[in-house]
Amino acid sequence: MNYYQEITLLPEPEVPLSDIWQKVYQQVHIALVENKVDKNKSAIAVGFPQYGKASFPLGSKLRLFAKEQAQLEQLNIAKWLSRLEDYTHVKGIKPVPDAVSYASFTRKNVKSPERIEREMAEKAQRWSQKSGKPLGECLAELEQTKPALNTKHPFIFLHSQQTKVRSPDKSSKYPLFIAMQEFDSDTHGTFDCYGLSAKANDENSAGCVPQF
Repeated sequence: MNYYQEITLLPEPEVPLSDIWQKVYQQVHIALVENKVDKNKSAIAVGFPQYGKASFPLGSKLRLFAKEQAQLEQLNIAKWLSRLEDYTHVKGIKPVPDAVSYASFTRKNVKSPERIEREMAEKAQRWSQKSGKPLGECLAELEQTKPALNTKHPFIFLHSQQTKVRSPDKSSKYPLFIAMQEFDSDTHGTFDCYGLSAKANDENSAGCVPQF
């Protein structure tokens, strides 16, 4: 990745940083889908320069990376964020500095609290019907083996556009958990339409971005 563009999120007292991340990243995701180069494959990657270093786990800066300047110009992220201009500052496209380290940002599949509760309720219902035990008793017994929520990775809430279309009455909200792994050099992997390292990569070809 040779060029980057930095987006700074500007929270206000009445608008939490988490809400702005949700709105900004939703637009970034849609922009990457619209500009994808293959099925679920993006030429543009994202980076979080303040990951784990600020009071908010993802910090307040998001970077977009590309091999060619023209790719970022074509994306025109300022257009996608135009309705959020009061909460964002988009800088111009710049060359990546010479001395950088590298990091791979990946999506981690972690069950949300809502999904855990829903699955517990469904399991208790099936168990109650099969065993004849009261539903409350089944729920109480299952509570002993309730999976713990893994919260070590920061996350951004997004909305599934497909769910909105297919099931308008169903909640489309889901958490996108993001993990970071540091590298000494670029491993030249590929990226998905979240701008994250694609699942198709192996451990020797993670999608990396400059981290500085």
